[in-house]
Amino acid sequence: MNTRNYFEGIYDDFFGVEKEKSNEEIKKGSQEEMTSLFEKINNLYVAEESKNLLKKIIEYMRKYNEGIEKNYIPFNIILEINNSAIKEEIEEILSTSALYFSYINKDKKEISMYELNNDFDCGFIILNYLNGINLEEDKNIKTFFHNLEEHLKLNSKSIMLVSGTNEELTNFFLGRESIKNKYFEFKLVGINPDVQDIYEYVNSKLELDDNLKIEILDYISNTYNKESNYIEYQNNLVKYISFNKEIPKIEEPKSLDEIFKELNELVGLSKVKKVLYELVDMIKLKEKAGSTLKINDINLHMIFLGNPGTGKTTIARIISSILYNLGYVKENKLIEVSSKDLVAEYVGQTAPKTMSVIEKSLNGVLFIDEAYTLAVKGDNTYNSEAIATLIQCMENYRDKLVVIFAGYTKEMQDFLNSNSGIASRIGYTLEFDDYTTDELKQIFLGFMNKAGFVVKDEALEYLEEIINKYRNMKNFGNARFIRNIYEKTIVKHASNVKDKKRKDILRTITKEDINIENLILE
Repeated sequence: MNTRNYFEGIYDDFFGVEKEKSNEEIKKGSQEEMTSLFEKINNLYVAEESKNLLKKIIEYMRKYNEGIEKNYIPFNIILEINNSAIKEEIEEILSTSALYFSYINKDKKEISMYELNNDFDCGFIILNYLNGINLEEDKNIKTFFHNLEEHLKLNSKSIMLVSGTNEELTNFFLGRESIKNKYFEFKLVGINPDVQDIYEYVNSKLELDDNLKIEILDYISNTYNKESNYIEYQNNLVKYISFNKEIPKIEEPKSLDEIFKELNELVGLSKVKKVLYELVDMIKLKEKAGSTLKINDINLHMIFLGNPGTGKTTIARIISSILYNLGYVKENKLIEVSSKDLVAEYVGQTAPKTMSVIEKSLNGVLFIDEAYTLAVKGDNTYNSEAIATLIQCMENYRDKLVVIFAGYTKEMQDFLNSNSGIASRIGYTLEFDDYTTDELKQIFLGFMNKAGFVVKDEALEYLEEIINKYRNMKNFGNARFIRNIYEKTIVKHASNVKDKKRKDILRTITKEDINIENLILE
């Protein structure tokens, strides 16, 4: 039976009740439940057609429950959506309806494609994290889809929801279009709220005068990105305004000249600066030449090699600003993580955890510090799961995401040698040399001058002795080492001048102020 045709015309009004039955004959509980469910559907950010389809599905469940409809339809639904919050709302509406109207007799089960499960004995089945299917061996994939099709053939009392972005759904059903076309006859499509929707939500949560309302609308118009997590965006905005009693300041994007001025003001890093200038020149050439030159797309995934405190995170932020300025990423954001943010404690949880970080990083730059700790040793399947997910997403989201792996030079080389998948996807390798003694003194002076202090020559000479004494020790932190000395020196200086009043003495750092107490070094 073609349920697409059969389903046409079943929903006529708010409750879709057949003419021979009056509203009074509907059970009061059902009426209240329908009203509540339809209200939730009306508030969903899905296409209008999808709202109507959801209502029709729920109405059919009610009619089947009351004996008005005799044919059981196993609703197999494709949900095309890029927002997890909306997805979960739809899942909840469908599962709640199905259980309430006894359309299914078993609860729901979520099957992650990162951990294939061939047990479909459940009333409401959700197939999630579709990209995970590509990490499985061919025989496991074939077994899964064979069992899936066998389950779908049964027309059992169940609902199946396959959810993902358009790209994920296309890849999932690639080569399996017959399954999609034969069994998945219902499609729901999510949309993201627009500026006015966000404004109305924020406005409803706050008591604001007319001037602030205008400012909020202007702020949202300039900062809201439809591809971002709108729930996180609007909730953070409400919290900020509630606490600060003002609208956040809109940060004007820096021009390339301003970004490179900031870069050039950094001490040292001559090799890194040269690479960045060349990268920008290449991007500009490709942009200006258009189709007249056959230049391949630029692979911007990067490896940063260097010891702690050599400026890797600072440069990552600058790169994020450069790529945003040039339009290579849509948001000027840098998501900083380490292996603990990617690897979970239990089997099957690492891939979704890694995927969650990637989703937050889309349209920006993901910076993974001490990435060598992801190296797979022995039978560590958790780390291999994280790496496999990263490799796949670096390829799939190449136009939406730049990934930077950073860490010690030796350990990172070992990491790359152990995984050709990562190495083959890296477009740029940046080497961060240790700072020279003179450069470290410049960094110290920079900290002091910015704070308004002047430093005596004798203090700098003593600092040079300290640097030369400790720089070859294992935990020497380059600029971090200098920052620690700077902070300790300010504290000691405050104690040394506590009985002084002359401004010139208060702002002068002497040899006696330089403090290295409790520096942890080996």
